[in-house]
Amino acid sequence: METQTIKQLQKTANLVRQGVIEGTFCAKSGHPGGSLSIADTLAYLYEIQMRFDPKNPHWEERDRLVLSKGHTCPALYSILAAKGFFAWEELTHLRHVGALLQGHPDMKHIPGVDMSTGSLGQGISAAVGMALAGRLKKADWRVYAILGDGELEEGQVWEAAMFAAHHKLDKLIAVVDNNGLQIDGRVSDVCSVYPIDEKFRAFGWAVFTADAHDFESLDAAFTAAKQVEGKPSVIVQRSVKGKGVSFMEDQAGWHGKAPSQQQYEQAMAELKAAAAALEG
Repeated sequence: METQTIKQLQKTANLVRQGVIEGTFCAKSGHPGGSLSIADTLAYLYEIQMRFDPKNPHWEERDRLVLSKGHTCPALYSILAAKGFFAWEELTHLRHVGALLQGHPDMKHIPGVDMSTGSLGQGISAAVGMALAGRLKKADWRVYAILGDGELEEGQVWEAAMFAAHHKLDKLIAVVDNNGLQIDGRVSDVCSVYPIDEKFRAFGWAVFTADAHDFESLDAAFTAAKQVEGKPSVIVQRSVKGKGVSFMEDQAGWHGKAPSQQQYEQAMAELKAAAAALEG
């Protein structure tokens, strides 16, 4: 990737992270940790890979994205706002009564949201259904689904994985955000899902790995996944929960709580300093 492209992706990801902190602080609730860990992935998808039109959110030929780990919607909302689906100011009303942006994605009311999610395990099933619909329509669009690693503890994930492989849904690309933490602690301690890569291979998927915070690594994985024929693909990306905010990184406690005023100011100062460095 060109240096300028990487820098633009870094700027977009930083903006997404600022939106996550802004939204959860204003809501006084939410899930910043896992939102921050997928900021780079969302920046990459919406800047490089996905076809979409903010002026026509239901454009038939668009690529679809299903945020199966729906509690990390602050990151999704941030990239959608950055791309013009709705005003950035909506982030400050996150989770407020009567506001546009709810605590989990809502496809009926929020422009750019392709599937309502939140009950873990169900999003990937919806994504599989979308991919099958595309196959039946002989459509060219792709379906991307982002799962949490703790979410793999849900049996429904593996039913969907089996179905997708059986139907050779090669327009489906799943991403497992392997930050190693879930609400109760380390995934390896709560109910280990490892080895993730070997499990998906056993279910008939093409498997790729990536560093979630390295855009060249992400680009290599997604480029390879798009070339696969005859089977679905999964990218197991190693990430850091809370990435970009020093005191949140790799801390399970930041799975589902909002920053205080002092923490908000510190987090925003760090992110704005990083943004300024990218402009230098």
